[in-house]
Amino acid sequence: MPGMDADTVSFWDEKYRADLTAWDRGGVSPALEDWLDEGALKPGRILIPGCGYGHEVLALARRGFEVWGLDIAPTPVQRVREKLAQAGLTAHVVEGDVRTWQPEPPFDAVPFDAVPFDAVYEQTCLCALSPEDWPRYEAQLCRWLRPGGRLFALWMQTDRPGGPPYHCGLEAMRVLFALERWRWVEPPQRTVPHPTGFFEYAAILERLE
Repeated sequence: MPGMDADTVSFWDEKYRADLTAWDRGGVSPALEDWLDEGALKPGRILIPGCGYGHEVLALARRGFEVWGLDIAPTPVQRVREKLAQAGLTAHVVEGDVRTWQPEPPFDAVPFDAVPFDAVYEQTCLCALSPEDWPRYEAQLCRWLRPGGRLFALWMQTDRPGGPPYHCGLEAMRVLFALERWRWVEPPQRTVPHPTGFFEYAAILERLE
C-alpha cells in the first residue's frame, strides 16, 4: 500500500487480509524438516518470530515442542489459534513486535528469565525488517535464547536493493552474528529454494555464554 510504513502493524495486516503473502510457502520449509530428521533440532521450548500462518507452529507442536509463535499482525495470529484449536494442539501464539517483545510466563511464580528458549526458528522475519533494525533484532535473539541455545536460520538471498524482503547477504550476516556472541555450528552452505524465485541459505548458530 503506497505510503504505508513496512514496520507497522497496519502494513503487515493489510498484506494478510489482501492475501498478498508471497513469502508464505503454504507449508513447512524443507530445511526445518531436514533439521528435525537429522536430530539437529530436538524437542524443547522454541520461539518462531514472524510466524505468519504458523505452518511450523503446528508441525513442531505435533512433535512435542513447547512452541511460541509471535507475529506483529493480528490476522495471522488469530488464524493460527484457530488452526491449533481445530487440530487439538497447544502452543502459545501472541501478537507483538519482534523488536520489542519479551515473553510473559504462562505459569505461576517462575520468572521467564530462568527458563528461556532452547531454540529460535528464524525464517522470513529478519528479511522483513529494515536493515537498520537488524542489530536490535540480533540483540533480541540473544535475550530470548539460553546460553547454548540454537538459532535455526534461513536467510533470504534477493541480490537486489530495497525491500522487504531485504537481501540478507552472508557477509552482512557474519558481521551481524559476530563470533563474540555466536558460534556458527552449521555454516550457510545449504541452499533452499523459495517460492518467490529467490533462495535462502540455511545456517545453525549457537548463542555463547
